[in-house]
Amino acid sequence: MTDAHPGTSDTAEIDLIVHHAKLAPTRQDGPQLTALAVSGEHVVAVGGDEEVLRGRQRTTRVIDAGGRRLIPGLNDSHLHAIRGGLFYTLELRWDGVRTLKRALEMIAEQAKRTPDGQWVRVIGGWSPFQFAERRMPTIAELNEAAPNTPVFILFAYSRVLLNHAGAEAIGQAPENGGYIADGTPAAYALLAKLPAHTSKEERLVSTRYFWRELNRFGLTSVVDAGASGVAYPDDYSAVATLAGRPGLGVRVSHFLFAQSPGTEKASWEHWAAEEQRAVNQAWDRLNGFVLRGAGEILVWSASDFEDFRAPRPELPESALAELEEVTRVIAASQWPIRVHATYDETITRILDVFERVFAETGYTARWAIDHAETIGASNIARMKALGGGIAVQDRLAFAGEYFLEHQGPQAAEHVQPLRQIVEAGIPLGGGTDATRVAGYNPWISLYWLVTGKTVGGAQIAAPAGRLSRWEALRIYTAGSAWFSGEENVKGLLAPGQLADFALLTDDYLDPRAVPDEQIPAIESVLTVTGGEVVYAAAPFQRWAPEPLPPVSPSWSPVAEYGGYQQGDGPHLTGEAA
Repeated sequence: MTDAHPGTSDTAEIDLIVHHAKLAPTRQDGPQLTALAVSGEHVVAVGGDEEVLRGRQRTTRVIDAGGRRLIPGLNDSHLHAIRGGLFYTLELRWDGVRTLKRALEMIAEQAKRTPDGQWVRVIGGWSPFQFAERRMPTIAELNEAAPNTPVFILFAYSRVLLNHAGAEAIGQAPENGGYIADGTPAAYALLAKLPAHTSKEERLVSTRYFWRELNRFGLTSVVDAGASGVAYPDDYSAVATLAGRPGLGVRVSHFLFAQSPGTEKASWEHWAAEEQRAVNQAWDRLNGFVLRGAGEILVWSASDFEDFRAPRPELPESALAELEEVTRVIAASQWPIRVHATYDETITRILDVFERVFAETGYTARWAIDHAETIGASNIARMKALGGGIAVQDRLAFAGEYFLEHQGPQAAEHVQPLRQIVEAGIPLGGGTDATRVAGYNPWISLYWLVTGKTVGGAQIAAPAGRLSRWEALRIYTAGSAWFSGEENVKGLLAPGQLADFALLTDDYLDPRAVPDEQIPAIESVLTVTGGEVVYAAAPFQRWAPEPLPPVSPSWSPVAEYGGYQQGDGPHLTGEAA
């Protein structure tokens, strides 16, 4: 076999061979290989069909890819996967729904199934511009769809819509038939009023369904940048349980931040003393569930949020003083850091603090800025000098029209200067910021990275600053692995790498076969994590893992609609399929 792992002998046990495929090359101009072999959790050889198949043994599973494109498992470097998993089966997702008419029909249908004490909740992941009607629902439409059941609609931490029953359920006097709240603080306050799952088992089932849904799109790893409403360690138990079992679908690296303003320093003094960073918390799996560092909120007062319908916020001096105090605690312990910063002006203030504190503490750990939608050349140079990375997401694919309206076309043209970042040699990772500010479909994010267009088709970022398809895939795999310190074992189809990969419905790397506008419709037909098949669709159903248990609770929207709507149709990944 060509390109065999140096530690692999001719008698090594070959557990899996995938052949008759088109392997994503490790270099943009690399040769077209067609097969790979897996032993245990690692790729041990890549090459042509004939030479790789020579390593076949009696117990080797052999999968004919049918000429399809094989890519490394996608790795979302900023996905709030732990929270997304906990609430997945309680939420009605509008991800991929193409008309507001259909979205409202789903509200009406789900309202009839939802028991007393529960809500119909659409918690982000959609854009009004994805609808043919190109607008949000009205309160009157929500009341008509669900006259008696509370309804909660969240758009991107920017606006909350409650129908009449929802306003009454939280003790809010209805205004104009319901209640509308704008702004991130209001969204957080209202989200805290929603009921949670009733049992640990429901949370576990919910997370399993979300993992399977992520596998559907070829995701095998995520870096969870910490999340509001998710307390450590109790709310992390479902992920820890799954990571310790066979059939691990998604590898999770996670970061921590304090859940309440004013508790940040005390929390970090405790965590720095008590928690073991970079230790596998699933115990018996490789890189199944690992605590990586601090972020994305170091202090609540120094966050500029992501409400593109509102003016850019200014950080007060008091916030910078708090940020410096907490950063000093974290940096003294050499914990990796990632920090939320949307605007270039915010990044300037944060870098002022980091440059000073890192020099004083001798900080040498890995650190990164998240989001960086309007970062400029000066701060790109400062980040390069300070050794930081940048994790970018497709948040503007869901709210770019509002950014264009409020910031103007010149600012929009220069958002996320990806070409400048790549040419500067700064580590760059791709992601979504799902599940509230954006959807979890990674192919929308890849479409955004390549085109700079929104889900509504608006051209926001200048095409000249975007990436080639190969470059976008590279930052969504090996690039994202940098943010969890795993770039040596994840992100390539090469010997020695973890056997995490996906076989695609369509050849993403061939623009003649897949025009740009079709990129968001790509899915996986076979997803492998650690050498185990964790998702399979036609024509590979024979390799599918065991069905998931029944959706819980039984009235869950997932039982009826599945997950992401391709063409407004249901897609189920469990027993109901």
